[in-house]
Amino acid sequence: MSGKRETEAPVIASEAKQFIPRAQTGLLRRLAPRKDERTGGPTKTTDQIALVQQSFAKVAPISEQAASLFYGRLFEIAPEVKPLFAKADIREQGKKLMGTLAVVVGGLTDLPSILPAASRLAKAHVGYGVTAAYYAPVGAALLWTLEQGLGDAWTPELKEAWTGAYTTLSTYMIAEAYGVAA
Repeated sequence: MSGKRETEAPVIASEAKQFIPRAQTGLLRRLAPRKDERTGGPTKTTDQIALVQQSFAKVAPISEQAASLFYGRLFEIAPEVKPLFAKADIREQGKKLMGTLAVVVGGLTDLPSILPAASRLAKAHVGYGVTAAYYAPVGAALLWTLEQGLGDAWTPELKEAWTGAYTTLSTYMIAEAYGVAA
């Protein structure tokens, strides 16, 4: 990791707190790690974040194959998105996808730190022709890819955790990009 990236992180985190719309704070509460007030232990949400992070660590070593599976599935279930990638090197796009997922998954324990980047990414994708409707098939392709990559390790609890994380972030991104709730 470069020194530049390390010094930018606190700036991004402080910016995030300033730019989170009040309507989006409910989204943050869904994933924000906290302790169970009754037991003092982790909440279901904290456990879900850990599940997402641990499972992604298992997929990261096969990131090239995972990206290929993802785009293959995405184009199968939503062929209308394929023209958006007509000029793209899909292998490079896959690297970007997996890199972005790594940053997001790593930032789930401090969600405000990744929201400014998520907002910029969502707004940039509008310029590529992405619509709010495309987020659902992307989520479906992501979950399918994880299921394929993790095999027997893909459990109902893991699916719930990934679905919650994706829903939270995609809802935020749609609101940022289009000014509407998902």
